[in-house]
Formats: sequence, C-alpha cells, structure tokens
Amino acid sequence: MLESTRPTGADAALLLARLLAGLLFLIFGVMKVSGFSATVAGMSAGGVPLPMLAAIIAVVIELPLAILLMLGFATRPLALVFAVYTVATAVLGHPYWAVPADQWLNMLTHFYKNLAIAGGFLALYVAGPGRFSLDARRG
Repeated sequence: MLESTRPTGADAALLLARLLAGLLFLIFGVMKVSGFSATVAGMSAGGVPLPMLAAIIAVVIELPLAILLMLGFATRPLALVFAVYTVATAVLGHPYWAVPADQWLNMLTHFYKNLAIAGGFLALYVAGPGRFSLDARRG
C-alpha cells in the first residue's frame, strides 16, 4: 500500500513503533554516556574488540540516531543501521554459547530478544516511517 493511501491508524502505529524502538536505545545510550568508563570496562571484560571504539559507536548509534529515528528522519536507512547494530550487539554482547551454565538462559533470552528487535527494524524498513514523520514532510 502506498504511504499516501495508508490508513491513518497504520501511520499512528508506525509512529508508535519508531518512538518505542527509539526509546529503548535512547535510555541505554544515556546510561552508556553517563557511565562511559564503566561501559568501556564492561565491553572490555566481555571481550568486545576495541572496546573504546565500540563504546563510542554505541553512543553515537544509541543517542543521536535514535532521536532521528523517533522523529522519522532517514527512517529506512536508520532502520537498516539499527537492524545490523542490534544483531551485532546480540553476537558480541550475549554469546549464550560461550557462558557458564548459570548465565546461559539470561544470555539466550537477550540474544533472541535482540534478533526480534532487528526483525522489527527490518519491518520498519519495509513499511517506511509513515505520515507522521520528518521524512513525510520532506517528501
């Protein structure tokens, strides 16, 4: 269905999807910035390669790009960025295949939660931002 002929309810749902998905990353981006040294240390302890660079990339994606996504600016490219980022964080941050048994279920849950979020971003990529977005205002 073309975006111009999409029912308003669908546009409202796309707005809500952008806001909820963006809020998740915004909250954790603020946490990463406010405890940046702890973020780097946690990434280092988790075996993330180049933890300082990884933390900077995470903050850039999770703060300004989340805000842009929520506003509906460059939604489709950002949805792809977030899909790839979320899969990468699943693999790097939740390696359920390489943790002690007492951490296995927690890591498994977070790994597949991240994959589900990535799926939502791919759906947003296909559906587009909807009428209530800066993308729609720009044409």
